[in-house]
Amino acid sequence: MIAILRESPLLLLFIVAGIGYPLGRIKIGGSSLGVAAVLFTGLAFGGLDPSLKLPEIVYQLGLALFVYTVGLSSGPGFFSSLKGKGLRDNLFTVTVIAVAAGLSVIAHFALGLRAAQTAGMFAGSLTNTPALAAAVDYLKLYAARTADSHLNLTDPVVGYSIAYPVSVLGMILTIYVVQRLWKIDYAREAQDLGDLSGGTESLTNVTIRVTRPEVVGLTIRELVERNGWKAIFGRLKRAGHASVAEDDTRLRSDDLVTAVGSPEELKRVTASLGEANGQEVDLDRTEVDFRRMFVSNPRVAGLRLRELQLPQRFGAIVTRVRRGDVDLLPNAEMTLELGDRVRVLTRRTNMAEVARFFGDSYRALSEIDISSFSFGLALGILLGLVPIPLPGGITIKLGLAGGTLIVALVLGALSRTGPVVWSLPYSANLMLRQIGLILFLAGVGTRSGYDFFRTLAEGGGFAMLAAAALIVSATGLVTLWVGHRLLKIPMGVLVGMLAAVQTQPATLGFALEQTGNELPNVGYATVYPAAMVAKIVIAQLLLTLLL
Repeated sequence: MIAILRESPLLLLFIVAGIGYPLGRIKIGGSSLGVAAVLFTGLAFGGLDPSLKLPEIVYQLGLALFVYTVGLSSGPGFFSSLKGKGLRDNLFTVTVIAVAAGLSVIAHFALGLRAAQTAGMFAGSLTNTPALAAAVDYLKLYAARTADSHLNLTDPVVGYSIAYPVSVLGMILTIYVVQRLWKIDYAREAQDLGDLSGGTESLTNVTIRVTRPEVVGLTIRELVERNGWKAIFGRLKRAGHASVAEDDTRLRSDDLVTAVGSPEELKRVTASLGEANGQEVDLDRTEVDFRRMFVSNPRVAGLRLRELQLPQRFGAIVTRVRRGDVDLLPNAEMTLELGDRVRVLTRRTNMAEVARFFGDSYRALSEIDISSFSFGLALGILLGLVPIPLPGGITIKLGLAGGTLIVALVLGALSRTGPVVWSLPYSANLMLRQIGLILFLAGVGTRSGYDFFRTLAEGGGFAMLAAAALIVSATGLVTLWVGHRLLKIPMGVLVGMLAAVQTQPATLGFALEQTGNELPNVGYATVYPAAMVAKIVIAQLLLTLLL
């Protein structure tokens, strides 16, 4: 069987994924490893034989796909966060990484480790392959410069292979334990931070009869701006005739208007306008109709709702936007994405024209613009190859993950450049993200498995294993306690930041499954670039100080 798997890397890949993925769905104590179980399955297979490892291109491709899709979806949130507390969050992340480095130095002297082993253990504790590569490269240059025959160039790899698996599991367990102890309500956080996560409270609608004399004669725009309502007005029924309630519509006494929003917000709107009315105006579709339609037209994707000028062009308004499994309350600044389902309200005679405008083609959404997708990935890979000089003669590279993420964040924020649409349909993004993560975990697991078990068997590995577990646990606990209790960072965002401290897709995947929303992606994307650069630099500084 080993010979067959050795000769067929594809077979090995699909067996590891096929076994690991369902194992990750098994719940123990109400939680599961999720897709991270693929990593540990890969370690088990890799430990059987040194030749049972997937080609390097497998995990590189997976890493590129995963990071690129995360960056595209997180771009708008990343740059908006920098306008607020993003600088604080990045400084906090770099400080946490420095703490991990300090703990590594303590382990170095306590266990009598070699400097290169310590640097590798640091990189493995924070699961950062670019940091390992930087440490190996620095060690080669140091050996050539000093002609030190006692240096073992495999030491960083040994330290890394020991620390890496326990780091992933340790950080996942830390998140799991802390969220249980603190009784974190991730759903509530997503509601409170609806604008940040892309989610919102459950939407409903109400029919209101206008009875307040103070609102008669005012336009809907004036009332919304004056009261700061987060609601969308849909139909207006006046004297038995229905029409679309546009921003410039002036209300009259006894008008019936429908509004969409959260239950609490609609109570405010109703109290200000008059009283709730039992008539189900939405059921009367003789004059004004509604329909959900897909955004599949590339000319529409990436544009703000106000730029579409729907009321002026079609006498239409969008009352809801469904993205993935979440209904969003639209506003003038909302950017539409391919795959969004918009609920459009307009006169029946205009419906076909509006549908053609949005595209409304499910088939078109199953196709990806390979040109823009490939070109965006190529830009990210190229950026990762660019050498960046630092003070002290150190040169670093962002690497595959760092370069790809930065480019994806920028392209995701831009959404489109002229006729080129960079964003992906929501469903396509999720599919590619999952495939990429599985490829990465299976590749890294099989390639690390044999070295991991061999080092344990040869002795000395258990001490590094214990040290790595302590470093990971302490780093995780410090990050969560200081971040959540002192800095008041929402836990959903914070677990994403913790995954970025590791620059670890497996931890991010676990965080996403625990929260059930996109908040971890926001935290991950916000601090990932700074975390990547910090670990690459610190790994080399550790060698400089300890050699």
